[in-house]
Amino acid sequence: MIDDVYNRRILDLALNIPRIGRLEAPQATVTRQSRLCGSEVTVDVVLDGDRVVDYAQRVKACALGQASSAVLAGHVIGATVEEIRAARDGLRAMLKDGAPPPEGRFADLAALEPVRDYKARHTSVLLPFDATVEAIEQIQAKHAAE
Repeated sequence: MIDDVYNRRILDLALNIPRIGRLEAPQATVTRQSRLCGSEVTVDVVLDGDRVVDYAQRVKACALGQASSAVLAGHVIGATVEEIRAARDGLRAMLKDGAPPPEGRFADLAALEPVRDYKARHTSVLLPFDATVEAIEQIQAKHAAE
């Protein structure tokens, strides 16, 4: 497991997580935790229409959760809501169903493909994407109510 999952690419991503911190005025903030491993991710999101224009995160996770957070944060600014949902769904399908890695803006998620065989690690890898999609849904719900 160590050599396959904790490979150099994953460790490099985990050591270089962009957009660490908190936003002063996010439109939504979501914290997600993995009960299994204790990983925790908090995301702050700002949308303009259907695009992410600002994003920050606090990551307390294993190297796999950190690597996933790094991929997301490295490509999230300018991403559309649909791109983020598709990346989350593609990541989940890659891990759980053996689907190919997501393509496009979030193609770097391919680095996490070896995690497929370690079901106990799936939640940690999905945390940043699940939290971000939840934050987007909160923002959309607020706008729909206005």
